[in-house]
Amino acid sequence: MKRHRTRTPDPRELPAYTISEAAHYLSVPAATVRYWSLGREDYKPLIAVPAKSPALLSFLNLAELHVLAAIRRKHEVKMQNIREAIRYLARHAKHAADKRHPLVSRDLETDGLDLFTEQYGQLINISRAGQTAMRDVISAALRRIDRDPRGIPVKLYPFTRAALEDAPAMVVIDPALSAGRPVIAGTGLATQVIAERYKAGESVRDLARDYQRKAAEIEEAIRCELQTAA
Repeated sequence: MKRHRTRTPDPRELPAYTISEAAHYLSVPAATVRYWSLGREDYKPLIAVPAKSPALLSFLNLAELHVLAAIRRKHEVKMQNIREAIRYLARHAKHAADKRHPLVSRDLETDGLDLFTEQYGQLINISRAGQTAMRDVISAALRRIDRDPRGIPVKLYPFTRAALEDAPAMVVIDPALSAGRPVIAGTGLATQVIAERYKAGESVRDLARDYQRKAAEIEEAIRCELQTAA
């Protein structure tokens, strides 16, 4: 009798984050995350989420929204235009996983990024210089995603500051650590725990000494959770 091997679900594809959590981690309005993830009225969503009722996003969705948020920083995202550019990217994807999640496809870090920015730039009628600026912003976002040997995202270093230039990558979201919640990079130390102690009145200096971490790491953990300079 032939046995069928059960496919183990990829934890990166599983529902793990609420709309409000994703919005908080990415510093994007919850209404925007909901719009991009679930659509609205006659507008279909930009990404494919694993659960819609209640709405729950996967780690790969979080990475996709991270890239979308980078585009939004430079240009107001028009659903129809960005959807067309995403479709264009999916059509050119070489792997099944990249077709499902084209915004974090392995090709987007190479030739795909040029194709995407050119297509999107034409749709919104921006200059070549504008396309270059947008490409730089998306590239900065992609550099904050670590991938496995197959090119699938495994870690996300979210932006913790409004300015993208030289933004530190001290906080990481890893599905294998702390149930996929933000931690200080290289540790399992949850940023939420640090922020709660800070809100309770403990100083950055005391927390750094207690956890044997640099003050800058503690500050970034607090900034991630409280969206403010520590």
